Amino acid sequence: MPADHDRDFDDAVATVRRTLEHVQSADPKERDEMVREWSSLTDMARKLETGRVDIALFGEVSSGKSALINALVGEYVADVDVRGGWTKEIGRVGWGIPHAVKGLGTSELNLIDTPGINEVDDQGRAILARNAAASADLILFVTDADLNAREFEALTDLATNNKPIILVFNKKDLYTPEQRLRILDVLRSERLPHVIGPDDIVMTAADPLERETVFESPDGSTRTEWRKPKADVEELKVRILNVLDREGKALIALNASLFAADTSDKLAATKIRLRDAHAQKAIWTFVVAKSVAVAANPVPLLDVGGGLVVDTTMVVTLGDIYGLPMSKNNAGKLIRQVIFSAGWVTLGEWMTHMIANAMKATSFGAATVATAVPQGLAGGYGSYIVGQAAKYYLQHGASWGDAGPKTVVRRILETAEEDSILEKLRDEVSRKLRPST
Repeated sequence: MPADHDRDFDDAVATVRRTLEHVQSADPKERDEMVREWSSLTDMARKLETGRVDIALFGEVSSGKSALINALVGEYVADVDVRGGWTKEIGRVGWGIPHAVKGLGTSELNLIDTPGINEVDDQGRAILARNAAASADLILFVTDADLNAREFEALTDLATNNKPIILVFNKKDLYTPEQRLRILDVLRSERLPHVIGPDDIVMTAADPLERETVFESPDGSTRTEWRKPKADVEELKVRILNVLDREGKALIALNASLFAADTSDKLAATKIRLRDAHAQKAIWTFVVAKSVAVAANPVPLLDVGGGLVVDTTMVVTLGDIYGLPMSKNNAGKLIRQVIFSAGWVTLGEWMTHMIANAMKATSFGAATVATAVPQGLAGGYGSYIVGQAAKYYLQHGASWGDAGPKTVVRRILETAEEDSILEKLRDEVSRKLRPST
């Protein structure tokens, strides 16, 4: 098993490094969108280098998370306040236990306090808690009573992060021994049998209440004092160290790999979103340019040739946007595929061009004013379909996938709102053709 852990750890280091390289090699705009992820990924790389283990504490306000940190560390290091909502940000506290993770020469344990789960309506706090869960290697979920609906929902949601969870039933000093046994039985057999193993449910008294103690003197007189018992967290401490000793290195490796994979997915989504926005803007620019050029050109057939040049340039431009450079020859082949797949749209565009060109030829160009807008709209709409189809083709790595060009073009025609596109295009063409005053 240790050999497997070593291999997993080395693989995790390599994965994080590759992901860092991918983010670093991204387009500047894409990198700007990934500033938070870049910072977190850099921190993850440092975490692997130092063997740092992050243990995040979750629970409702005043469940005793801060007190539990103090008790584990053995000194006052985290704020404890009787008011709800005291934890306003992520608090990271070093837990000075050397060599806690087997297989790592040096390892550093950090206990991370998070805002209460019943404060997640605050967007900022929700983000803090979510980020803490994503980067944690081990989660301590703290409660001080039987789980309520909010706690159960939060706990099951945390379980989807594929991180080990220890349920800490704090403030056990408030219950009798019989009540404790009953609570443990309910949690283990009724509430969480498929979420947390029975050994990962432990009880603590991180900040026990003062108790009245009666002292009797030799002369028979008595006096009373209020004394605070010592914190009782030994069972939890042993459980945490057992988990880390047995599988700590594997936990770090798993967490780093999952984090790197999530960052890669975010980078891919960012690239798609930014490139799609850039591509849509480019398509519309070329659509309007073609519509105006076709509408304003008085020479028969030259408008058709000019339109093809615009479409070809558009496809080449889209190839550059998606990082898949295309030659004019390949762009022309792609356009022909789309034209033949578009059917009636292509036929309608060419019929409009034929009628308009016939009118221009017989009128020696005088009919250009009459044919301008309809011919421009036909050419522009056809160009719009070409652009959307080319965008799909390039988005999928210069492939139509299993669908084929006809299916893709049909879907685009079904989803493209022709009336709204033509209305928007008509406004653009009319505005650009209108003489300036």
